[in-house]
Amino acid sequence: MNKLENLKQNLAGKFKIENYKFTHAVGDDVLEVPKEDVPALLLHLRESGQFDFLMDICGVDYPNREKRFDVVYHLFSSKDSSRLRVKAQVGENESIGTVLPAWKGADWFEREAYDMFGIKFEGHPNLRRILTHHQFVGHPLRKDYDANLQQPCTSSLPIHFNNEPGSPGDVLNDKYVPLNIGPAHTAMHGTLRVMAEMDGETIVRCNNEIGYLHRCFEKMAETHPYNQVIPYTDRLNYCSAPMNNIGYCKAVERLLGVEIPPKAQAMRVILAELSRIIDHTIAIGTGAMDLGALTSFFYMFGLREQVYGLFEKLCGARLTVSMTRVGGMAQDAPEGWFDEVLALCKEIRKGTDEMASMVVDNKIFIQRTKGVCPVSAQDAIQWGYTGPLLRASGVNLDLRKAKPYYGYDALDFDIPVGTSGDIYDRYLVRFEEMRQSVRIIEQVCKNVPGGDYTIRDKGIVLPEKKDVYGNIEGLMNHFMLIIKGLRPPVGEVYDATEAANGELGFYLVSDGSANPYRLKVRPPCFAIYQSYPTVVKGAMLADAIATVASMNLIAGELDR
Repeated sequence: MNKLENLKQNLAGKFKIENYKFTHAVGDDVLEVPKEDVPALLLHLRESGQFDFLMDICGVDYPNREKRFDVVYHLFSSKDSSRLRVKAQVGENESIGTVLPAWKGADWFEREAYDMFGIKFEGHPNLRRILTHHQFVGHPLRKDYDANLQQPCTSSLPIHFNNEPGSPGDVLNDKYVPLNIGPAHTAMHGTLRVMAEMDGETIVRCNNEIGYLHRCFEKMAETHPYNQVIPYTDRLNYCSAPMNNIGYCKAVERLLGVEIPPKAQAMRVILAELSRIIDHTIAIGTGAMDLGALTSFFYMFGLREQVYGLFEKLCGARLTVSMTRVGGMAQDAPEGWFDEVLALCKEIRKGTDEMASMVVDNKIFIQRTKGVCPVSAQDAIQWGYTGPLLRASGVNLDLRKAKPYYGYDALDFDIPVGTSGDIYDRYLVRFEEMRQSVRIIEQVCKNVPGGDYTIRDKGIVLPEKKDVYGNIEGLMNHFMLIIKGLRPPVGEVYDATEAANGELGFYLVSDGSANPYRLKVRPPCFAIYQSYPTVVKGAMLADAIATVASMNLIAGELDR
């Protein structure tokens, strides 16, 4: 009996499943239900232990349909690594109940759906805009919203903490000192803003504000052909750009039903693990610098620079690389490139060990980080943590092991897991992940498969230039793919990879045209940062700064 049949039996008698639609599409289990059942259904799925993670909530706009919007919930089970997509239709002037009683992490996801589509979540205590500003008119991801429209913000709102809907702010307490940090402050690691009330050096309460780097990536994806979306993905987590390219292309390829060649898979694994290493060097280096350990900052950025040199040799770019293509890679690796990667691995291993001894064995660093702002395993799951922060809290979940792809199941590597979820454990996990990434890269580089670096399907991949210029068939294939575009079949898919900060998910809806009908990004930082006011409440201001650094928040990924 498959998972969907088990689910049907479990829900029978508790819900009117005759009104439910159970389907299995492109490898995903999908459950369509009336909107009235959603809060109770999702609470039951969590409390019964079937799905403990709420990974994402998003909307899809169908303006010609009677009930205009789909509200889509992506659930995950850490027990058997299964997923479930729950969908409900909501009319333009209707509302749907909040699922905050089931998952604390639903807060920002529901606010985003409200901001982007105008979908109202009944019972949400603070349903206001999150990515666009308070003067913004309309909802940008509706199909009738003009993508070229610009709406500048000309005023600011008062400091706010626990706002009620419709309230621009609340009253400050005269006993405490108000403090604003960011969005242009080096300690915030990006365009992040924190508003706090201080009792001396202790944070009494605070709130965070995002959206200062919002470019509406998802709207741009709807207005560009599939392959032209790839450069936009570079600008998500720009500290590990190849991982974004890989995650997006993997989702499109899954919808197309194609498998990339073994050599392309190997190249993607190498690039992903090199990206994980440089992402962690930034997290560790900048975080240690915030605590006064300047040496490690320069040392870590030296390793990062060498990896960028390898990227440059492969594709000519360093930061925003656009190396992958739907169907494989943009080009083959140059001669000797894999040997250079192996040589660098030795330096990375040596550098990681030296830095770990300087940082995590340092008495001052231990005093500043051990036991500071911990997050329990239960709270991490409730907020939707994934990646190093989730594993630092003691939850052994890594998609490379739980849902292997690109041959990860054939590689020998370990998943580091912490115990207390404090700042110290987050650094320990990242240091060990760098070592494990080196192990993975070495195994792959020593066994790179032969063959092509991309599939050769004229409806997906452009022909090589020698064929375009050398024969009429190549020229025609190039012309048709450029004019007609890559066109996946009608359908939808949610696909995820283990990025440097956690689960990077892409929910892709195709209507059969050359552009994505809907592309929703599930950024790891988004779920993590919404927990920040709770995590740092009662902590010292200096500890709150260290906590931001340990979360490794990337504004491009957070705001999209």
